[in-house]
Amino acid sequence: MLPQKLKFGAFLAPVHPLNDNPTLTIERDLQLAVHMDQLGYDEFWIGEHHSGGFEPVGSPEVFLAAAAERTKHIRLGTGVSTLPYQHPFIMADRINQLDHQTRGRAMFGMGPGALVSDAYIQGIDAMDLRRRYDESMSVVVRLMRGEVVNEKTDWFECRDARLHISPYSRPSIEMVTTNNVSPTGAEAAGRHGLGMLTLGATSHKGFNALNANWSIAEGSAEEHGHTMDRSKWRLVGPMHIAETKEKALEEVRHGIADWVYYYSEVANIPIIEKGVDPVEAILKTGMAVIGTPDDAAERIQQLIDQSGGFGTFLFMDTNWANFENKKKNYDLFARFVAPRFQHLNEVRRESCEWIQSNREEFVGKARAAVGQRIKEHVDRKGAENVNPDIVKIMAAHEKGQ
Repeated sequence: MLPQKLKFGAFLAPVHPLNDNPTLTIERDLQLAVHMDQLGYDEFWIGEHHSGGFEPVGSPEVFLAAAAERTKHIRLGTGVSTLPYQHPFIMADRINQLDHQTRGRAMFGMGPGALVSDAYIQGIDAMDLRRRYDESMSVVVRLMRGEVVNEKTDWFECRDARLHISPYSRPSIEMVTTNNVSPTGAEAAGRHGLGMLTLGATSHKGFNALNANWSIAEGSAEEHGHTMDRSKWRLVGPMHIAETKEKALEEVRHGIADWVYYYSEVANIPIIEKGVDPVEAILKTGMAVIGTPDDAAERIQQLIDQSGGFGTFLFMDTNWANFENKKKNYDLFARFVAPRFQHLNEVRRESCEWIQSNREEFVGKARAAVGQRIKEHVDRKGAENVNPDIVKIMAAHEKGQ
C-alpha cells in the first residue's frame, strides 16, 4: 500500500504593502484561493488583524465565506480567529455557521492575538491575552463539540449556553491551536485534543524546537486523556521558487523589503538585523527557501526528518514576488514538488520501467500479432488477389524489419 499523502496549502497573514489598494489586495487573495483550489492544494488559511495597516482582513470568517463560493475542493481555515477579542459563544456560533456554508470545508484555527496594538485599541491588557485565550478556548471547544456550558470569568459569562444548530461536520469542525517556539500552544493542543499549527517552523529556533513541541503536546494529551495525531500537525514556512535560483532571487526583490519592514518595525517581530540585505540574511539563516523546486523538496524532507512526521506543509504566504510570479511559484510547487511527497508518480514510473524491462518479450508478441493478422488477410484473399505491397510488408515483417 502507498503511504499517506503529505498535504499542502497556504497560510496568509495576509501582509500587503501600504501603497497598494486594500480592496484589490483582498480580491487578489480571493483569486489566490481559487488558483490554489484549481492546482489541487488542500488548505487555505487566513488571519485576523485590526491595526497596523498591512494586514487588511479583520474577519477571516467573512473572507472564507466568500472564498467558499468561488472554490470547490480546498479546505478553508481561520488562521487564526483571535479568541480574547470576542465572547466565546458568539465565536463558536459564527464558526458553526461557516461550517454549514462551506459544507464542511471550514477549519477553525485559534490564537491569542499577535499584535499588542489590537489589544490596546480594545482596552485589553496584553498581559491578559493568553489567560483569556485559555479561558475562551475551554468554552469554545466544548460548545463546538455539542456540550452545554456554564462558565463565568471577569470578561464573559455563559449560562446554559449551547449551539442551537447541529454542526455540519461530525463530530465537529476540525479545530487547531497555533504554536511557535513557546510550549503554550502545544500544551493547549494536547489538553483539548486538537490539531496543531506551528508557525515559524523553518526559522532556526522553530526548526530546532519541532521535536520538543511535539513531545510537549503528546505529554499534555496523555495527561488529559487524548491522543495526538501527526496527520493534524501543520508546519508553516515561507518559500518562493522559480525555474532557476537566479530567477527566484530576482523575483523576490519586488516586495521582500516591505515584508521585512512590517514585521520588524510594525509587528515588532524582528526577522533580520537592520542594515543587512534581506534576501542574503534570509538565505543565510535558512528561514525561507528562495530557489528551485529541488530546493523546496530538500527543505520539506528536512522538516519531515526533524519533526518525525507531520500532516501538512503550509506556505507562509508573502508578496515578495508580484502576483503573477507568486501564482507561478505555487504552480511549480504543485507540479514538481508536491508529487514527490504525495507518491503520485511512483506507480507511473514503475509501470514505465516494467514495460522497458520486458521490452523484448512485448515487442516480439506485438510483431507476432501483426504478422498473424497479415497472414490471415493473405490466406483469406488469396495471394494472387492481395496488393503486392502487402506481400512485401509480410516478408519484411517475418525478417523482423
